[in-house]
Amino acid sequence: MTRTLRRKARRREIGVGDFRFGPKEKRYLSQVIASNRISYGPFSRRFEDSFAKAHSCSHAVFCNSGTSALHIALAALKESRGWSDDDEVLVPSVTFVATANIVHHNRMLPVFVDVDPRTYTLDPALIEAKLTRRTRAIIPVHLMGLPADMDPILAIAKAKGLEIIEDACEAPFASYRGRKVGSLGAIGCFSTYVAHFIVTGVGGLATTNDPDLAVRLRSLMNHGRDSIYLSIDDDDASSGRELHEIVAKRFRFVSMGHSFRCTEFEAAVGLAQLEQTRPILEARRRNARQLSEGLADLQDVLQLPYQPTDREHVYMLYPLILRGADKRPLVNHLEDRGIETRDIMPLINQPVYRRLHGDLEPSYPVARWMNRCGFYLGCHQYLTAPDMAYVVEQIRGFFGRGRR
Repeated sequence: MTRTLRRKARRREIGVGDFRFGPKEKRYLSQVIASNRISYGPFSRRFEDSFAKAHSCSHAVFCNSGTSALHIALAALKESRGWSDDDEVLVPSVTFVATANIVHHNRMLPVFVDVDPRTYTLDPALIEAKLTRRTRAIIPVHLMGLPADMDPILAIAKAKGLEIIEDACEAPFASYRGRKVGSLGAIGCFSTYVAHFIVTGVGGLATTNDPDLAVRLRSLMNHGRDSIYLSIDDDDASSGRELHEIVAKRFRFVSMGHSFRCTEFEAAVGLAQLEQTRPILEARRRNARQLSEGLADLQDVLQLPYQPTDREHVYMLYPLILRGADKRPLVNHLEDRGIETRDIMPLINQPVYRRLHGDLEPSYPVARWMNRCGFYLGCHQYLTAPDMAYVVEQIRGFFGRGRR
C-alpha cells in the first residue's frame, strides 16, 4: 500500500477506548475547584460508598490504579493471614501482566493455570493439579467484561483454606449467577484507567465486606499509616484526650505501605460516570451485539465472544480469535484502515516472564493459541452504529465475504 493510500485508509480512527468530559463531570470538577480541597474528601467518600453499594459490598477503597488495588489486596491478606515470602498464588495464564506482577512485588510466586477456550477465564478443572502445600490464594480474572466461573473456584478455595482476590478490573457491574463481581471473594479489585468502563484518568478500587481488611487496605495505600489517622478529617470531631492520642499517632506507621492515593479530581470524574452506568452499559452491549450479528457467518474462521447463560457480560472489550491462523495479517489489515487492536492479554510469553519462568507456552495450549491468534477491538460507548458497521465491513472484506 502506498503512503498516500495508507493515509487515506487510516482516516477513520476507531480506538479501543475513549473519554469525553460531559456536563456532569465538568460540574463536579468545578465543585472540587471551588472547595479548595483536593486530598481525600467528600467526593472520594461518595464515590467509594456508591461503588461499594453497586457491587453489593460494604466497603470500597479508592486508590491510584487497579494494579495498586491488586497490590494492596494481596499485601493485606499476606499480612493478616501470616503468609510467607515464596508462598504461591494461582493466576490465569491469560491476563494483563499486572495480575502476575503484583504477586512478584509482594515477594510471592505466581503459579499459572490455563484458561477456558471459550470464556478465556481461569479453568476451574485445572486448579487442583496446580495446588501445593504453599498455595495461599487464587486470583480469578473477569476478563474483558465476562465473569470467571466462580462457584467451583470458590468451592475449591473453601475446601483447601485458600483466599480469593477477584481481578475485576475489566468487569465492573458484571454479575455471576445473580451476584456482583467484587463481592464473591475476600477482596475485589477494579480499574478506572483510560479505556476502562469508568474512566478517571488514573484510579482503581478495592472492594470488600470485611471491615478489618478495609482498614488494612486503606492503611497500606497511605504508607502503612496507623488507622487512627488516615484522612485529614479524622481529628475534626475530636478533643481532649482523644485528640491528643490522634496527634501523637499521626506519624505512626504500622505496615510497609505505599503512596497509592488519588485526589478529589479523579473521584469527582468517577462519581459522575458512576451515575451514568446504565447508558454506558447499554451502549457497550448494543455495539457488541452489532459486531456479533455482522460477523455471525464468519464463525468458521473467527471465534466470537461467548457468554454463558449464568453470567452478565459488560463488554469492556470485544475479543476475536482466528480459529487456525496467525492474527497478524488481519490485525495489520485493520490497523491500516484506522481500526485499533490489542493482543488479548499475553502473559506467559512476555520477555520478562520467559526470563523468570522459562518457556511456559507448551504447557498452556489455550494461552499459546490465544497469544498467536487472539486480539480485541473497542466497543465502548462513544462508538456509533456506523463505526461498528465499518469494522464489520473491513473484517468481512479481509476474508473476501463482502457485505451481509
